[in-house]
Amino acid sequence: QVQLVESGGGLVQPGGSLRLSCAASGNIFSLATMGWYRQAPGKQRELVATITSGRLTTYADSVKGRFTISRDNAKNTVYLEMNSLKPEDTAVYYCNLKIWTINLDAWGQGTLVTVSS
Repeated sequence: QVQLVESGGGLVQPGGSLRLSCAASGNIFSLATMGWYRQAPGKQRELVATITSGRLTTYADSVKGRFTISRDNAKNTVYLEMNSLKPEDTAVYYCNLKIWTINLDAWGQGTLVTVSS
């Protein structure tokens, strides 16, 4: 069983920046597509960004140009660099690991990001 542990959330003012990290256990990280999702109060969980094992990235339109996803396979860690944060970015951010060939789909416990003055 893969364990994912997120960190880096917190309170930040509008226009500020945060970097989220997600560390994975085990030795399959390099094979996985990693993703960041978020869930705001009263809303459904939504995709923020993904990065494949080949480092291809996708982003939600709402974060394009502001957020950057990256990965360090040597550290089994995926990052989400968030800049120019807006109040509407306030949510619990979840890390996700997927390997479709072995039907593996794991989630972290989430980290809260609050953007407020």
